[in-house]
Amino acid sequence: MHVEFTPDHDLFPFEARWFTTSMGMMHYVDEGRGPVLLFCHGTPTWSFVYRRIIGALRGSYRCIAVDHLGFGLSERPEGFGYTVPELSAALGELVDHLGLVDFIVVGHDWGGPIALGAAVERSDRVRGSVLANTTYWPNTALAKRLFSAVMSSGSMQRRIVDRNLMVDRILVSKAGRVLTPAEIEHYRAVQPTPEARRALAVMPREIREAEPFLADLATSVPGNLGSKPALVIWGMRDRVFRPSDYFPGIARDFTDVEFVEVAGAGHLVQEFAPEEFAAAIATRFPA
Repeated sequence: MHVEFTPDHDLFPFEARWFTTSMGMMHYVDEGRGPVLLFCHGTPTWSFVYRRIIGALRGSYRCIAVDHLGFGLSERPEGFGYTVPELSAALGELVDHLGLVDFIVVGHDWGGPIALGAAVERSDRVRGSVLANTTYWPNTALAKRLFSAVMSSGSMQRRIVDRNLMVDRILVSKAGRVLTPAEIEHYRAVQPTPEARRALAVMPREIREAEPFLADLATSVPGNLGSKPALVIWGMRDRVFRPSDYFPGIARDFTDVEFVEVAGAGHLVQEFAPEEFAAAIATRFPA
C-alpha cells in the first residue's frame, strides 16, 4: 500500500522522488549539489525529521534523505518483513541506483545501523560517517531487552498498530515541546491506518532479533569505515541512548572522530537543534 499524503510545501519544500527497489517503492528527496549527504531516519520518523537540516545545507551539498520501506511516503509492500537487514538492503539498492560515490552517511536511531549496513558493503565509495543518537552493535543491556520484550507483546503490538502509540505517545513525549501541531501532524499523517504502521510494530522486536546483523556491524564498521572521518552529534538528554554507554565504543572503533554534544537536546536531536546539526556537518565535512 501507499500513503496518500502530500506534505505542506512550507514545511517540506522538496520534490518527491521514487525508486522501485526489488522489495518495494522507496520515496526520497534529492536536493542541491556538492558533496553527497545520505540522511537515514529511525523510528517512528521519516525524511521529514531532516527538513531544516536539508534546508540549511542544500546550497552547498547534495542532500539525499530516504523514507525506509514502511515509513513516510514509501510503500508498505505486501509480505515484506521490515527488518533492519531488509531495510538496509533496500537502501543499498538506492545507493547503487543513484551511483553515489564519495558520500557521507548520516544515521539516527535505527537509521544508524541501516545506513552503516549499506555503507560497509560500499566502503570504497564512502567519504565518512555521521552518527546521531544511534548504535551499530547488539543491544545487550537488560533494560533495552525488557523494553523489546514488552513492546513485542500482543497488547503493546495492538497499541502500536491500532492506536499509533509510537507517534501519538512516544514521539510526542520526546519532542512535543519543540514541535508545532502541524509538524506533529506530519508525523501522524504518514501512519494513518493500522496497515500503514506494520513497520513500527517490527522495530521493537528488532532490538533482539537484529542481533546477528548488529554483531556483524560491530566488526565490519571499524574494519571497513573506522579509518574514515566520523562525526558524532548527540542529544545529551537522551535517556535511552545515554552518551556514557555509547561514546567509548564509538571512540574505540573510529580513529578519526569528533564529538558534538548538544546539551539541551533529547533523542530527536534534529528537531531540538537543527542549526547545530547542520553546522556540525558543514564544519566536519567542508563542501
